[in-house]
Amino acid sequence: MLIHQTMDKLARMKLSGLLDGLREQLESPSFRDLSFEERLGLLVDREYLLRENRRLTRRLQETRLKARAELEDVDFTARRGLEKGAFLDLAGCSWIAHRHNLIITGPTGVGKTYLACALAHKACREGHRVIYYRFSDFLRELSMSQADGSYPKLAGKIAKRDLLVVDDWLRDPVSPEHGRQILDLLDERFRNKSTLLTSQAPVPAWHERFKDPTLADAILDRVVHDAHRLELKGDSMRKSTSSLT
Repeated sequence: MLIHQTMDKLARMKLSGLLDGLREQLESPSFRDLSFEERLGLLVDREYLLRENRRLTRRLQETRLKARAELEDVDFTARRGLEKGAFLDLAGCSWIAHRHNLIITGPTGVGKTYLACALAHKACREGHRVIYYRFSDFLRELSMSQADGSYPKLAGKIAKRDLLVVDDWLRDPVSPEHGRQILDLLDERFRNKSTLLTSQAPVPAWHERFKDPTLADAILDRVVHDAHRLELKGDSMRKSTSSLT
């Protein structure tokens, strides 16, 4: 039958959304009263949504987020200085579209990582490509890529991502060698892409974490001036969620 040939061709072209939609229409009498244009539109929507979901899955997988965090689960009742309206405005991702940066600071346990991952997850849903690093892993990967000659490939990958997330930024002091690498990466991204940094250290204390003050000036100049800021405070949220309390 012609319909079987059509379905075989859809399978060979890997149009599984169209194929599943066509099977559903053939098996369900509820579609019989629809016009050709309406049924075709439903088939195209099925294929489109399938492809969008696959792209979203790939974006989330390549992001390597530390926490599975979504905006719907963000706690706005905790007393940590997180203003709901301002955060939801950031969740709209316009700051990424405008190639701005975001800095989230505050003491340990106030949820900096979770908020960063929630925003990164939302950015993926909005179609942005994101890459996430813990700061210690970031420095380690820079060193390894320099040693094995893969640094240009790593730098190219980071330069292309719409959002670079570096969690626990400046947890460790930065050597001149790492400072030069970070400067090269941020210089490539400056006003071309967005960067999100979380840190326990307040921004005025960042300069002293670099062993080369000249590199510190250059790096911070490319990060701080175009950055939105969330300055959190309060006790660790881990205390309130501990099973021992």
